[in-house]
Amino acid sequence: MPELPEVEITKQGIRNRIFQKKLNKIVIRNNRLRWPIDNNTDEILKERIVLDCTRRSKYILIHFEHGIQFIHLGMSGSLQFSYLDKPLEKHDHVEWIFEEFALRLNDPRRFGAVIWHPYENGPIELHPLINKLGIEPFSNDFTGEYLYNKFKINNTNIKQALLNGKIVVGIGNIYASEILFKSRINPFLKTKYLSINQCEELAQIIIETLNEAIASGGSSIKNFVDSNGKQGSYIEKYAYVYNREGKQCKICKKNDIIKIYQNNRSTYYCPLCQD
Repeated sequence: MPELPEVEITKQGIRNRIFQKKLNKIVIRNNRLRWPIDNNTDEILKERIVLDCTRRSKYILIHFEHGIQFIHLGMSGSLQFSYLDKPLEKHDHVEWIFEEFALRLNDPRRFGAVIWHPYENGPIELHPLINKLGIEPFSNDFTGEYLYNKFKINNTNIKQALLNGKIVVGIGNIYASEILFKSRINPFLKTKYLSINQCEELAQIIIETLNEAIASGGSSIKNFVDSNGKQGSYIEKYAYVYNREGKQCKICKKNDIIKIYQNNRSTYYCPLCQD
């Protein structure tokens, strides 16, 4: 699933090209995504100017004068630019057509979403898909103290806590394993046992890891490509544990990486480095 780094990369790529551009029309070729797409979407948005493109958690927000369209990539989606006359690919479900190019949502598993939020319905922060989201890891309020206070009242194993979008958004499974390894924290550890110093270090490593992922184009384990069709290289450049089950730890060089399952999600760790 595209996580915060992959969504941020996509947002950056499309913003550079659609900012202040007129959207000629939207073509919905299959409206049966996670939620049905409003059939009036083209009438609502055609001939409108894109005022901005931002991100909240794993949602891409396209701003117009009268509302915001937000897009979720789901489990396997990507947004890619194409020439206007380029033949459609299988699973190209939605197409935003501008004067000189098109932007296409390709989503094989159809867990993505395209949702219109008019300003007359209130601020986007109050939308039910947005209003319970946790803090952004790149915000000034994301600190070790913030994590420490949240962990005291949300006592669970630390791996689950990192995946809890009501605490901090967008980390995702790949990056959670890498963050815990670099922090030398055992994935089974209950959050109530983390000290303030550990939380401060953890916050910094979260930011560092997500920045590495963005700089390297994200992770392309399966379907993800950026808006120009390029795959990410985070796993190849930076991964210490993810997808390395049975291979020697790069740091201690004594133990093999172990793969376990926590709440039906894979976790990779070194039992020596993260003892």
